Formats: sequence, C-alpha cells, structure tokens
Amino acid sequence: MASIKDVAAGAGVSVATVSRALNGHPSVRPDTRARVLATVEALGYRPNAVARSLRTDRTRTLGLVISDVMNPYFTELARSVEDEARAHGYSVIIGNADEQPALQDHHVRTLLDRRIDGLLVSPTDGGSPLMLDAVRAGTPMVFVDRWIPGVDVPVVRSDGRAAVRELVAHLYGIGHRRLAIIAGPATTTTGNERIEAFRDALHDHGLPLPEAYIGHGDFQADSGRRETGRFLSLAEPPDVVFAADNLMALGAMDAIRGRGLRIPEDIALAAFDDIPWFVHTDPPVTAIAQPTGELGRAAVRALVDRLEGRQPQSAILPARLVIRRSCGEPNPPRPAAPTTNRSNR
Repeated sequence: MASIKDVAAGAGVSVATVSRALNGHPSVRPDTRARVLATVEALGYRPNAVARSLRTDRTRTLGLVISDVMNPYFTELARSVEDEARAHGYSVIIGNADEQPALQDHHVRTLLDRRIDGLLVSPTDGGSPLMLDAVRAGTPMVFVDRWIPGVDVPVVRSDGRAAVRELVAHLYGIGHRRLAIIAGPATTTTGNERIEAFRDALHDHGLPLPEAYIGHGDFQADSGRRETGRFLSLAEPPDVVFAADNLMALGAMDAIRGRGLRIPEDIALAAFDDIPWFVHTDPPVTAIAQPTGELGRAAVRALVDRLEGRQPQSAILPARLVIRRSCGEPNPPRPAAPTTNRSNR
C-alpha cells in the first residue's frame, strides 16, 4: 500500500505539502495540488483516517439525527446534507430517531462517542438533557427543520406561515367554510407553529376552529387515518382536512376512500410538506412545499462555518403553496342573462 512518503516522492514535493494539498489548504498552488492529486490517484494512496484524526483532532465527519428516515421529506433532507457535506470534504453518519426522544438521544450519544466534528439535529422534542449538555459542553451543533426554543444554537428552517395563510385564503375563495386540521405533536416546534398559523389564518377570514376540528397526530400515517375517521363521524363533518405533514395526509386519504367518499367532491384535502407522490395521487394533492434541499445545504454550511472558525448564520427560508386538484375548483360564474337590444325591435 502506498504511503504519503511515496506520494511526496512521486509528486516531487514534501510530505507536508501533500498533507496540505489533501486538506485543501489555501497555501498550496493549484498546479501543485493537481500534481499531488494525480499522484494519489496513480498510486492508489488512501489516507489513514484514524491516524489523521488523532493527529489533527478532527475526523472530517458530521452527524445527522433526523426524526423519521421513512418520511420522504427527511429522506430528501438527508440526501442534501450528505451532498453538501461531501462538497466540503466531510462524511455524514445518519441516525434515525423514528420520532422517539429516547432513540434520538441514543444516536446523539453514539455520534459524540465516535468523535464527530459537528452535529445536525432535527429534535423530536424540546426537553433532551443530553442534547442540552452537549450544547453547554461546546459541541458544534445546528438545528435543522425543528429547533429547541431558547437554546443558543443556529437554526435553519422554513417559515410556512405565509403559505398557510395563502392556503386558507384559497380554500375560502373556493367556498369552503368548515376547515379541520390534523396537527403534529405539541412537543415539536413545527407541530405548534403550523396549528397556530392555521388558526390565525382562519381568524383573518372570520372562521372558527372548533375543538372537534382539531386532530392530534404524530406525523405518522396511522394518526392521519384515525383523526380523519373521527372527523367523518361528526354530525357536521368538515369541508376540508388540512394535514400538517405528508404522511398524515396519505393516512387521511386512506380514511376518506375507506368511507367510499370522493376527493374533492365530498371532502377536500391539503397537506404541509409536498412530496413527489402527491403529483401521482388521484387527485393530485394541494400542498405546502418546503425548500428541503436548500435547508439541508444551508444547515451544512452553517455547521462548517462554525467548525472553521467563522460565525455561523441561522436561516429562515419561505415555504410556498402548490395548488392542485384535491381542494376543488371555484364555482364557475353563471353566464350573464342575454340582453335585448330594443333598437332592433
């Protein structure tokens, strides 16, 4: 196996120059770096990551703990994190919390034990003592999508409030007046934010949000199925179900079809978190789309800034409403009555 000394000899530079070239040091001239990299490729040299981490106290590895790897939103988020990290010379180890605080803490503990350089987390709740201890101990960390209020950690997230207002205005304009929501867990910032935005938007149009029209979900399809079934059993079911998550929306769709009802003729459906599947459902689902890929990339950039001594920046990116056929269309205006031209009589 080739050594770093073999690379240095082949490229005609010092061992120190090879090390700086491989680590992207700005003092290395582009032509020298290209020569070193060509020699590395020709010799099949592979740096000893363990030895390098002991020498530099850096592993060039980031940890990512997401809430549910089966949720297409988090799958896309993880992909964008991995792509951006690789572009900065880092690898990523992913932990799936499965919306369970205990499992989240297990992954955080394991990643810290593996001496990762920094941590990206989408918290399942706001009360993890382990995560708070890690922050107090100075662990480089960025919250992505969700966050823990009051904790001094950069947050990269989207703001869906304007999109929720736009959705409610769209529904109101179509003629819907009885709007229900399947909210996410109250222990998550996103769960709280989305129901508050929905309630405020209804208030703008003079519409109430009765307790019976509030479903308590957990960002899983089963809860969407359960709460929609409860809505449909009410003496006065809602005109619209707004699911605050894509998986709950799919569960809601199952429940509606299970009753032999049609979307949107019998009841309309909308969702937070657009996913590719919604284009292919029948009908396609109106949804609020988050800039998922950019969230992941911005979170990595913030963490890398922190690791490399720059001031990390929080970022709030706007979500947008994507209108499809699942909420119905406005009633077409009636044709004007024909007029009689008396001058022709």
